Parts: sequence; C-alpha cells; structure tokens
Amino acid sequence: MSVTQFVFDIFRLAFKALTERRARALLTIVGIAIGPLAMVMISSVIDGYGDYVISQIEGLGQNAIVLFPESGYRFTQKDLDTIRALPHVKRAEPFYTLQAQAKVGTQTKVVFIYAIPIDIVFEAIKGLEVLKGSIPSDTDYLKALVGYKIAYDDNGNMVYDLGDVITITYIKTSEGKSEVKRASITVAGVLNEFGGAFILSPDTTIFLPLVAGQRVLGLSEWSGVFVLVESSAYVPEVMKQLQNIFGNSANIISFQSIANIANSIIGAMNFISFAASLSAFAVAIAGVAATMITSVIERTREIGLLKSLGFTDIQVLVMILMESIVMSLIGGFIGMFLGVVGAHMLASRGFEIRAAATTVMVIKAPPKITPINVARTMTLTILIGLAGGIFPAYRASRIPPAVALRYE
Repeated sequence: MSVTQFVFDIFRLAFKALTERRARALLTIVGIAIGPLAMVMISSVIDGYGDYVISQIEGLGQNAIVLFPESGYRFTQKDLDTIRALPHVKRAEPFYTLQAQAKVGTQTKVVFIYAIPIDIVFEAIKGLEVLKGSIPSDTDYLKALVGYKIAYDDNGNMVYDLGDVITITYIKTSEGKSEVKRASITVAGVLNEFGGAFILSPDTTIFLPLVAGQRVLGLSEWSGVFVLVESSAYVPEVMKQLQNIFGNSANIISFQSIANIANSIIGAMNFISFAASLSAFAVAIAGVAATMITSVIERTREIGLLKSLGFTDIQVLVMILMESIVMSLIGGFIGMFLGVVGAHMLASRGFEIRAAATTVMVIKAPPKITPINVARTMTLTILIGLAGGIFPAYRASRIPPAVALRYE
C-alpha cells in the first residue's frame, strides 16, 4: 500500500468515525472553533483600526513638530529665530489656535480655528487639496480657507459658498477673565474632504492668515510654533535639541513620536488578544482530549480487531490522531469564516471619538485579514488536534489485541 493510499484511507476512516458520533463531534468542533473565531475577529479589527490610526497620524506629517508653551511661558521672536537656526529645520512658523462654534445649516458645530501661514499646512499634510476658491494671502486677514464639513452640512448640501460670511463664537481668556467674542470672516476657499483625522481635523477647521490671530481673534500670545524638518530621519535629533533649549518651558510633540506610541499600543493590544485567544485554544485541547479518550474506550474492540488484521501500533496511532486533526481542521475553517464575518460586522459599527461634549467623530476602518494571521490561526488549530489527540492515540496504539478483543 502506498503512503498516499494509506493517508487517504486513514482520513476516510477518521471522517466516518466522526459521522457515527455526530453530536459529540459537533460539540467538540464548536469548542475548537471559538479560538480561531476570537483570534481572527479581534486581531483583524485591531490591525485594521491600527493601520487607520497610523496612516492618519503619518498623513499629518512625519517631519512635523509642534511646540506648545507651558503655563506661564510665552514664545517670542527670539525663540522663533533660535528654532529656525537649528540644523535640519526647514521652516518654523508661529500660530494662534482656539476652539469656536459656527452655524452650519440647522446645526451649531464646534470648529477649530488656526491662524497660521497657510502654505505650511499644505507642506505638512499630504493629500490636502482646495476644492474651490483659493488660499487667502497673508494680508487678507478677513478671509479664510474652511474645511469641507463647515462649507457643507452632513447631507452634502452647500451651506457656505465663496464670498459668504461665517460668524464664529468663541471664548477669549485674558488675565484670568473670560468673555464671549464673535468674529466674522469671509470664505475665500473650501478644502476638499480629507476624512477623519487625529490631533488636527482639516474638515472641521478654519484656516486664517497669521495676522488674523491678533486683528480678528484679538489674541496677543502665540499658541505655539509649527516646525517642519528637512526629513523625518532628522526628527529625533531636532526634538532632542528643542528639549535641551526649552526644557520644561514647552511641550514638544512630533507626529512621528505619536505614530510610534500608537504602534506600541497596537502591539500591546494584539498581544492581549492573542493571549486571550490562547485560553480558548487551551480549553479546546481539553475538549478534544476528552472526546478522543471516550472514543478510544468505545472502540477498544474495533482497535483490537484492526491490530489482529495486521495494523501496527503506528498505524493505529495515526488513525486516532487523524480524527482529532480532522475535527480541528473543520473547527478551524468554521471559526475563521465566522471570525471574518464577525470582524466585518464589528468594524462596520465604527469607533466614536469625542473631542468635546458636542463633538463626536466616528471613524470606520475595514478589518485587516492577512495571510500571516490566517496561517498562524490554522497552525494553532492543528496543534489543538495534535495536543488533544496524542495521548488518546498513544493509549489506543498500546492496547494488546487479545485484551482488546475480550473487552466488553
């Protein structure tokens, strides 16, 4: 008998044995399927959202660094000149920023205002495009470039066209006192829809020339300094120099560092999900072992008959082991299929991020199902069959034919 014919016959015998004990085999397969289901569903959703987060952060400029003054410190022109003089610094520009409210159709939306040389924003954020109109010049401080979700409502209807006036309401704090202020700006251009983003969301942002920070918003102190480095490779070096210069006087943030932190968090979440899935695999091993021991006990006479007909110990061991492997393969395929379906259902719900009490951003990312993830899951599933079936198979192979034939 050839090896191929032997494997085929053993597989057929294993499958027949399982069909004769359908209820028990089915329950064992369900227990096996839980592990692959959990692993594929959770890990693919985490990887999908992880890739989305990283791409959004990297899209904001891996060569960008933002400095915010700590309480009691003010950035001055001297600080700006010092930053601009650092090696590998391509540009450094101050900016003013605040949060405001604007009427968009029938809704009052929270919007973000940035008074900054607008061209540096386009240098930093790849994929940012003007849908209509143009970027206001540095002297047109009453004109603005507005985000897509400000010019259009949630149904895609235009609310503000070129030349229209937007009134914003914001709170200005000065010397410990707060007052409600209003300002009117004219739409000079509208940005194309960018999509959800972290830290800076262009769709809900109004960009003004730098001089508007004082003349329109009435702000006297820079909110921070935006720095562009020649290459992302120089970001760690420039950040170290900035930390040496400002110490605790400034909070220094780079999008590259945030991306690295996000990668670390995603890696930790994947490890946790993998560890949780392993517990389901461990339970499945116990279930397979219990099923196979019961099967061996019930088939003692059958095993004795096969050995008396010439089956060797190795052949008996492989036959019993094949049953547990077949159950594992069936459970693995069912679990992975349900995991893929569950991952898409889970990802379709979206993930809510609340930037403020009235600002909710829903992000949706497709699950990331990779060949590596599938191969890892299937390998672990096969190991379930091997680990759960090896002891019962070994026990079956050691049964003497004479004892087995006398078994009742």
